[in-house]
Amino acid sequence: MINDYIKCRLCPRKCGANRYESHGICGMSADVRIARVMLHQWEEPCISYKNGAGTIFFYGCGLRCVYCQNHRISSEPVRNISDTKNLGDVFLELQESGADNIELVTASHFLPDIIKALDSVKHRLEIPVVYNSGGYELTDSIRRLDGYIDVYIPDIKYFSPEISERYSSAPDYFEYASQSVAQMIKQTGNPQYNESGGLIKGVIIRHLVLPNCRHDSMKILGWIAENFTPEQFLLSLMSQYTPFDFIPDNLPELRRRITKMEYNSVLRYAQELGFQGFMQEKSSADKIYVPDF
Repeated sequence: MINDYIKCRLCPRKCGANRYESHGICGMSADVRIARVMLHQWEEPCISYKNGAGTIFFYGCGLRCVYCQNHRISSEPVRNISDTKNLGDVFLELQESGADNIELVTASHFLPDIIKALDSVKHRLEIPVVYNSGGYELTDSIRRLDGYIDVYIPDIKYFSPEISERYSSAPDYFEYASQSVAQMIKQTGNPQYNESGGLIKGVIIRHLVLPNCRHDSMKILGWIAENFTPEQFLLSLMSQYTPFDFIPDNLPELRRRITKMEYNSVLRYAQELGFQGFMQEKSSADKIYVPDF
Protein backbone atom coordinates (compact mmCIF):
# COMPACT_ATOMS: atom_id res chain seq x y z
CA MET A 1 0.00 0.00 0.00
CA ILE A 2 2.94 2.33 0.59
CA ASN A 3 3.37 2.50 -3.21
CA ASP A 4 0.21 4.61 -3.28
CA TYR A 5 2.56 7.55 -2.73
CA ILE A 6 4.46 6.95 -5.98
CA LYS A 7 1.56 7.94 -8.23
CA CYS A 8 -0.92 9.31 -5.72
CA ARG A 9 -4.61 8.50 -6.24
CA LEU A 10 -5.65 8.60 -2.60
CA CYS A 11 -8.31 11.30 -2.94
CA PRO A 12 -10.73 12.33 -5.72
CA ARG A 13 -8.19 14.84 -7.04
CA LYS A 14 -6.09 11.88 -8.26
CA CYS A 15 -3.18 14.23 -8.84
CA GLY A 16 -0.73 11.44 -9.67
CA ALA A 17 2.16 13.07 -7.81
CA ASN A 18 5.18 11.02 -6.76
CA ARG A 19 5.07 12.14 -3.15
CA TYR A 20 8.51 10.69 -2.44
CA GLU A 21 9.91 13.38 -4.73
CA SER A 22 7.38 16.23 -4.57
CA HIS A 23 4.10 17.27 -2.97
CA GLY A 24 0.61 16.25 -3.99
CA ILE A 25 -2.29 18.65 -4.36
CA CYS A 26 -2.83 18.08 -0.63
CA GLY A 27 0.47 19.89 -0.05
CA MET A 28 2.11 16.80 1.42
CA SER A 29 5.03 14.53 0.62
CA ALA A 30 5.07 10.87 1.70
CA ASP A 31 6.19 11.88 5.22
CA VAL A 32 3.31 11.78 7.70
CA ARG A 33 3.06 15.13 9.45
CA ILE A 34 0.92 16.00 12.44
CA ALA A 35 -0.19 19.53 13.25
CA ARG A 36 -1.53 18.84 16.73
CA VAL A 37 -2.36 16.02 19.14
CA MET A 38 -4.85 16.90 21.87
CA LEU A 39 -7.71 15.80 24.08
CA HIS A 40 -10.48 17.61 22.23
CA GLN A 41 -13.37 18.71 24.46
CA TRP A 42 -15.50 20.38 21.76
CA GLU A 43 -16.64 17.50 19.60
CA GLU A 44 -20.19 16.13 19.69
CA PRO A 45 -21.22 14.95 23.19
CA CYS A 46 -21.01 11.28 22.25
CA ILE A 47 -17.45 11.79 20.94
CA SER A 48 -16.07 14.09 23.68
CA TYR A 49 -18.13 12.60 26.47
CA LYS A 50 -15.63 12.13 29.31
CA ASN A 51 -12.00 13.21 28.96
CA GLY A 52 -12.22 14.34 25.36
CA ALA A 53 -11.55 12.83 21.96
CA GLY A 54 -7.95 11.81 21.36
CA THR A 55 -7.66 14.00 18.30
CA ILE A 56 -4.82 13.94 15.79
CA PHE A 57 -4.92 16.80 13.29
CA PHE A 58 -2.95 15.81 10.21
CA TYR A 59 -1.15 18.40 8.15
CA GLY A 60 -2.41 18.99 4.60
CA CYS A 61 -5.75 18.59 2.83
CA GLY A 62 -6.86 17.74 -0.68
CA LEU A 63 -10.03 19.83 -0.52
CA ARG A 64 -8.77 23.20 0.73
CA CYS A 65 -11.98 25.12 1.25
CA VAL A 66 -11.50 28.89 1.03
CA TYR A 67 -13.07 29.40 4.49
CA CYS A 68 -11.39 26.49 6.33
CA GLN A 69 -11.25 27.06 10.09
CA ASN A 70 -8.15 24.85 10.28
CA HIS A 71 -6.15 26.97 7.84
CA ARG A 72 -3.35 27.44 10.35
CA ILE A 73 -2.32 23.84 9.76
CA SER A 74 -0.55 25.35 6.77
CA SER A 75 2.09 26.57 9.25
CA GLU A 76 5.03 24.36 10.22
CA PRO A 77 3.86 21.03 11.70
CA VAL A 78 4.81 20.19 15.27
CA ARG A 79 5.43 16.49 14.74
CA ASN A 80 6.96 14.63 11.83
CA ILE A 81 6.25 10.90 11.91
CA SER A 82 9.15 9.01 10.38
CA ASP A 83 7.63 5.52 10.50
CA THR A 84 4.37 3.77 11.21
CA LYS A 85 5.54 2.47 14.58
CA ASN A 86 5.83 6.06 15.80
CA LEU A 87 2.33 6.86 14.56
CA GLY A 88 1.02 3.82 16.40
CA ASP A 89 2.77 5.09 19.52
CA VAL A 90 0.79 8.32 19.25
CA PHE A 91 -2.43 6.29 19.31
CA LEU A 92 -1.31 4.41 22.42
CA GLU A 93 -0.17 7.60 24.16
CA LEU A 94 -3.61 9.11 23.66
CA GLN A 95 -5.26 5.99 25.07
CA GLU A 96 -2.99 6.09 28.11
CA SER A 97 -3.88 9.76 28.65
CA GLY A 98 -7.55 8.82 29.02
CA ALA A 99 -8.83 9.73 25.55
CA ASP A 100 -12.40 8.67 24.82
CA ASN A 101 -11.32 7.52 21.35
CA ILE A 102 -8.65 7.97 18.70
CA GLU A 103 -9.90 10.64 16.28
CA LEU A 104 -8.08 10.97 12.96
CA VAL A 105 -8.79 14.36 11.36
CA THR A 106 -8.21 14.84 7.61
CA ALA A 107 -6.14 11.71 7.22
CA SER A 108 -7.01 10.33 3.77
CA HIS A 109 -3.79 11.51 2.12
CA PHE A 110 -1.84 9.38 4.64
CA LEU A 111 -4.11 6.34 4.32
CA PRO A 112 -1.36 3.71 3.80
CA ASP A 113 0.46 4.80 6.96
CA ILE A 114 -2.79 5.03 8.95
CA ILE A 115 -3.62 1.42 8.09
CA LYS A 116 -0.11 0.15 8.85
CA ALA A 117 -0.04 1.97 12.18
CA LEU A 118 -3.43 0.54 13.13
CA ASP A 119 -2.27 -2.92 12.10
CA SER A 120 0.61 -2.56 14.55
CA VAL A 121 -1.44 -1.44 17.58
CA LYS A 122 -5.13 -2.23 17.00
CA HIS A 123 -4.90 -5.29 19.25
CA ARG A 124 -3.83 -2.96 22.08
CA LEU A 125 -6.48 -0.29 21.53
CA GLU A 126 -9.47 -0.55 23.84
CA ILE A 127 -11.18 2.61 22.58
CA PRO A 128 -12.89 3.30 19.24
CA VAL A 129 -11.08 4.70 16.22
CA VAL A 130 -12.85 7.70 14.68
CA TYR A 131 -12.30 8.95 11.12
CA ASN A 132 -13.16 12.65 10.80
CA SER A 133 -13.31 13.69 7.18
CA GLY A 134 -14.33 16.54 4.91
CA GLY A 135 -16.36 13.99 2.96
CA TYR A 136 -14.36 14.32 -0.26
CA GLU A 137 -13.26 10.70 -0.29
CA LEU A 138 -12.89 7.83 -2.71
CA THR A 139 -15.27 4.99 -1.96
CA ASP A 140 -12.37 2.59 -2.51
CA SER A 141 -10.42 4.35 0.24
CA ILE A 142 -13.33 3.95 2.65
CA ARG A 143 -13.56 0.26 1.74
CA ARG A 144 -9.90 -0.13 2.65
CA LEU A 145 -10.69 1.24 6.10
CA ASP A 146 -13.34 -1.43 6.74
CA GLY A 147 -12.46 -3.19 10.00
CA TYR A 148 -10.15 -0.38 11.12
CA ILE A 149 -12.62 2.45 11.73
CA ASP A 150 -15.41 2.24 14.31
CA VAL A 151 -16.95 5.69 13.90
CA TYR A 152 -17.02 7.94 10.84
CA ILE A 153 -17.63 11.70 11.05
CA PRO A 154 -17.88 12.93 7.45
CA ASP A 155 -19.00 16.33 6.27
CA ILE A 156 -21.48 16.73 3.49
CA LYS A 157 -20.63 20.32 2.63
CA TYR A 158 -22.37 21.02 -0.66
CA PHE A 159 -25.07 19.70 -2.96
CA SER A 160 -24.62 22.20 -5.80
CA PRO A 161 -21.58 21.67 -8.08
CA GLU A 162 -21.50 25.44 -8.67
CA ILE A 163 -21.14 26.15 -4.95
CA SER A 164 -18.57 23.41 -4.39
CA GLU A 165 -16.59 24.74 -7.36
CA ARG A 166 -16.75 28.29 -6.02
CA TYR A 167 -15.67 27.47 -2.46
CA SER A 168 -13.56 24.32 -2.82
CA SER A 169 -12.66 24.04 -6.54
CA ALA A 170 -14.42 20.67 -6.53
CA PRO A 171 -17.53 20.58 -8.73
CA ASP A 172 -17.65 16.81 -8.19
CA TYR A 173 -17.76 17.17 -4.39
CA PHE A 174 -21.30 15.83 -3.83
CA GLU A 175 -20.78 12.92 -6.20
CA TYR A 176 -17.88 11.65 -4.09
CA ALA A 177 -19.20 12.67 -0.66
CA SER A 178 -22.57 11.01 -1.17
CA GLN A 179 -20.99 7.73 -2.28
CA SER A 180 -18.42 7.68 0.52
CA VAL A 181 -21.01 8.43 3.22
CA ALA A 182 -23.19 5.60 1.94
CA GLN A 183 -20.20 3.25 2.22
CA MET A 184 -19.48 4.44 5.76
CA ILE A 185 -23.05 3.75 6.89
CA LYS A 186 -22.96 0.34 5.21
CA GLN A 187 -19.80 -0.54 7.15
CA THR A 188 -20.81 0.58 10.61
CA GLY A 189 -24.53 -0.07 10.75
CA ASN A 190 -26.76 1.85 13.16
CA PRO A 191 -25.14 3.90 15.96
CA GLN A 192 -24.07 1.94 19.05
CA TYR A 193 -23.07 3.36 22.44
CA ASN A 194 -21.17 2.29 25.52
CA GLU A 195 -22.51 2.54 29.06
CA SER A 196 -21.25 6.11 29.36
CA GLY A 197 -23.10 7.29 26.24
CA GLY A 198 -20.02 7.30 24.05
CA LEU A 199 -20.46 6.38 20.41
CA ILE A 200 -18.55 3.17 19.69
CA LYS A 201 -19.96 2.39 16.25
CA GLY A 202 -21.76 4.45 13.66
CA VAL A 203 -21.75 7.58 11.49
CA ILE A 204 -22.24 11.24 12.37
CA ILE A 205 -22.96 13.30 9.25
CA ARG A 206 -21.86 16.89 9.77
CA HIS A 207 -23.14 19.85 7.84
CA LEU A 208 -21.99 23.43 8.28
CA VAL A 209 -24.60 26.00 7.22
CA LEU A 210 -22.92 28.68 5.09
CA PRO A 211 -24.06 32.24 4.34
CA ASN A 212 -26.53 32.41 1.44
CA CYS A 213 -26.58 28.60 1.18
CA ARG A 214 -29.60 27.51 3.22
CA HIS A 215 -31.39 26.15 0.15
CA ASP A 216 -28.34 24.06 -0.71
CA SER A 217 -28.32 22.82 2.90
CA MET A 218 -31.93 21.74 2.57
CA LYS A 219 -31.15 19.83 -0.64
CA ILE A 220 -28.46 17.92 1.25
CA LEU A 221 -30.90 17.06 4.05
CA GLY A 222 -33.48 16.01 1.48
CA TRP A 223 -31.01 13.66 -0.18
CA ILE A 224 -30.08 12.14 3.18
CA ALA A 225 -33.75 11.55 3.99
CA GLU A 226 -34.32 9.86 0.62
CA ASN A 227 -31.40 7.46 1.08
CA PHE A 228 -31.23 6.66 4.80
CA THR A 229 -33.58 6.29 7.73
CA PRO A 230 -33.05 8.48 10.84
CA GLU A 231 -31.98 5.39 12.80
CA GLN A 232 -28.99 4.77 10.53
CA PHE A 233 -26.96 7.86 11.41
CA LEU A 234 -26.72 10.99 13.56
CA LEU A 235 -26.85 14.49 12.11
CA SER A 236 -24.62 17.25 13.44
CA LEU A 237 -25.96 20.56 12.13
CA MET A 238 -23.39 23.27 12.68
CA SER A 239 -23.77 27.05 12.96
CA GLN A 240 -20.12 27.80 13.71
CA TYR A 241 -19.18 29.37 10.37
CA THR A 242 -16.70 32.15 11.16
CA PRO A 243 -15.53 34.68 8.55
CA PHE A 244 -11.74 35.01 8.71
CA ASP A 245 -9.63 37.81 7.31
CA PHE A 246 -8.18 35.53 4.61
CA ILE A 247 -11.52 35.13 2.79
CA PRO A 248 -10.86 36.27 -0.83
CA ASP A 249 -12.23 39.65 -1.89
CA ASN A 250 -14.21 38.04 -4.71
CA LEU A 251 -16.32 36.09 -2.18
CA PRO A 252 -17.99 38.91 -0.22
CA GLU A 253 -20.90 36.66 0.78
CA LEU A 254 -18.53 34.68 3.02
CA ARG A 255 -17.47 37.75 4.96
CA ARG A 256 -20.37 37.51 7.40
CA ARG A 257 -21.74 34.98 9.87
CA ILE A 258 -24.95 33.15 9.10
CA THR A 259 -28.17 34.67 10.38
CA LYS A 260 -30.60 33.10 12.83
CA MET A 261 -33.12 32.83 10.01
CA GLU A 262 -30.69 30.90 7.82
CA TYR A 263 -29.74 28.41 10.51
CA ASN A 264 -33.21 28.01 12.02
CA SER A 265 -34.82 27.34 8.65
CA VAL A 266 -32.37 24.50 8.00
CA LEU A 267 -32.79 23.23 11.57
CA ARG A 268 -36.59 23.18 11.26
CA TYR A 269 -36.32 21.16 8.05
CA ALA A 270 -34.03 18.64 9.76
CA GLN A 271 -36.59 18.31 12.56
CA GLU A 272 -39.42 17.84 10.06
CA LEU A 273 -37.44 15.01 8.49
CA GLY A 274 -37.13 13.32 11.89
CA PHE A 275 -33.35 13.44 12.06
CA GLN A 276 -31.62 12.67 15.35
CA GLY A 277 -28.37 14.20 16.50
CA PHE A 278 -26.93 17.56 17.47
CA MET A 279 -27.33 21.26 16.85
CA GLN A 280 -25.08 24.15 17.79
CA GLU A 281 -25.90 27.39 19.56
CA LYS A 282 -25.30 30.45 17.40
CA SER A 283 -22.68 31.58 19.95
CA SER A 284 -20.42 28.80 18.61
CA ALA A 285 -19.62 30.99 15.59
CA ASP A 286 -16.59 32.50 17.22
CA LYS A 287 -12.85 32.15 16.71
CA ILE A 288 -12.40 30.99 20.33
CA TYR A 289 -13.91 27.62 19.30
CA VAL A 290 -11.34 27.07 16.58
CA PRO A 291 -8.55 24.71 17.79
CA ASP A 292 -5.30 26.55 18.49
CA PHE A 293 -2.66 25.09 16.19
